[in-house]
Amino acid sequence: MHATSCPLCHGSPFTFHLSRKMKAIEITSYGAPEVLRLAVRPDPVAGQGEVLIRVAASGVNRPDVLQRKGMYPVPPGASDLPGLEVAGVIVAGDQAAMAQAGFKLGDRVCALVAGGGYAELCVAPVGQVLPVPANLSDVEAASLPETFFTVWSNVFDRGHLQPAETLLIQGGSSGIGVTAIQLAKAAGAKVIVTVGSNEKAAACTALGADEAINYKTHDFVVEVKRITEGRGVNVILDMVAGDYIARELDCLDDDGRLVIIAVQGGVKAQIDAGAVLRRRLTITGSTLRPRSIQFKAAIAKALRENVWPRLETGKVKPVIHQVFPAHHVVQAHALMESNQHIGKLVLQW
Repeated sequence: MHATSCPLCHGSPFTFHLSRKMKAIEITSYGAPEVLRLAVRPDPVAGQGEVLIRVAASGVNRPDVLQRKGMYPVPPGASDLPGLEVAGVIVAGDQAAMAQAGFKLGDRVCALVAGGGYAELCVAPVGQVLPVPANLSDVEAASLPETFFTVWSNVFDRGHLQPAETLLIQGGSSGIGVTAIQLAKAAGAKVIVTVGSNEKAAACTALGADEAINYKTHDFVVEVKRITEGRGVNVILDMVAGDYIARELDCLDDDGRLVIIAVQGGVKAQIDAGAVLRRRLTITGSTLRPRSIQFKAAIAKALRENVWPRLETGKVKPVIHQVFPAHHVVQAHALMESNQHIGKLVLQW
């Protein structure tokens, strides 16, 4: 049992009591949502360059579902517990690293982690920690890291989206999608999204998307050509891959960039390599979880400088579809797999 004095509570020092055991969500075997189980684990301990966060809320993301199914291996050294983003309060950690990053014990923070987010306590590298904007709740803050890190890294760093260019987002109502809409619009780009229902289309346009295509009733290639008067878009953010890739290349303008961040439609595709050469197209992609702490820290720095001020003023906002008590994680995963949600799903501890 150890305790930490916090200056933030009710006018008098507050003591965080860290028990030696915490509640956490385990994957008992690979399979359906029912394999997730509330369990008791030893408290994690922050090492050099790390902080320990008492978790108030944990974001639920598609990679968590893949990990549960045995399709997304845990990186070496990471917790076997699912969960890639958390929000809460710093209760312990490397004091020197915290001071250098401008954090102190008791600060409200959110963080991107390589695992272990589905728990009452979670260790995070200091470089992947960001302050919670004062106007946001812990639940809202927990919905930020995974999607904001992913969108910034792929749309802007890899896709090089520029003001006045056009971005096509496959899956505009997903957690990634609602984030990409807002950040692209804030950067001065035009945004087209694909969605699976008219309700989702309306939600995306309400967030700022210029056009929303219902892929169940319309051919997105035909619609993109119509909307862009035959030119095509400059950047595509793709979570489908598979046979979508060849069709997406048809949607790109010359010098266009296709950025793949998931392969829900399969890992194999046939493309016209000649068209790639003639039209100077770029096909790229990335996955964030296995990247280095230094790489993720650089994204955190860019977000703090370029995006966090917009969160603080409300020009960019979290989009939460539903909040679940942590012990209802099975229902949260079932909803994620149903694709009926608009925005993020969050577990609350």
